[in-house]
Amino acid sequence: MEKHGDQIEVTEREASNKPRGPHNVRIVLAASLLLAILTMSIVWIIPALS
Repeated sequence: MEKHGDQIEVTEREASNKPRGPHNVRIVLAASLLLAILTMSIVWIIPALS
């Protein structure tokens, strides 16, 4: 980032909001969703069987 008077210049990489490394956010979200569904199903099904 460089400042020229009142103007600030940034590179494309600095301006983008992309993660720099490989982040597996989709995998984590999918696993969390499946775990939550499984847990809620178990909590609902076990008492229904008794």
